[in-house]
Amino acid sequence: MPQSGAENPPRDAREHVRVARIGKPHGIHGEVTVQVFTDEPGERFSPGAVLQGRRGGQGAGRDGALTVVRARWNKDILLLALEEVADRNQAEALRGTELFAEPDEAGEDDAWYEEDLVGLAAMVDGTKVGDVTGLITGEVQDLLEVTLEGGASALVPFVEEIVPEVDPEAGTITLTPPPGLLTLNEPTAGGSSAAGDPA
Repeated sequence: MPQSGAENPPRDAREHVRVARIGKPHGIHGEVTVQVFTDEPGERFSPGAVLQGRRGGQGAGRDGALTVVRARWNKDILLLALEEVADRNQAEALRGTELFAEPDEAGEDDAWYEEDLVGLAAMVDGTKVGDVTGLITGEVQDLLEVTLEGGASALVPFVEEIVPEVDPEAGTITLTPPPGLLTLNEPTAGGSSAAGDPA
């Protein structure tokens, strides 16, 4: 089971969509930098907006409601001032916290938690090829970690073109991987990886 560092969140929190992840503090007055996951930052982070904070990977950050006081851009980095954060130490304690909001825009209601995905059977053309064992969030895109039937692991970009369907009720996730994606880490007959060893 993934080490989220928190109990299962309330159902209404799980139905929210991820809009940002808190990064490092900025300055000494409690502002934080955030990695933005929404196309509507002006609406999501307007003064008075209440976001649901949830611990990120390895239990980083904290759970609880956070209220936006001010949002401003410093070049291409969004900075947030939060009502519950008064100084740099409190801002540092929030590092890694993921921020969620109620879904209200088309295309923003498809966020998934790692615990929703881990354990799902990875299917290709109706055949099970492995199991989802993790979700790695990244700057550009998220990656699914899939342990294949032969024991090797593969990282699958979590994008609609490659992961067209997630069906927790059926316990499956459908993949349409490009050629070679699932075999990059498989050992070859000579014992080396498919990526090849130096000649």
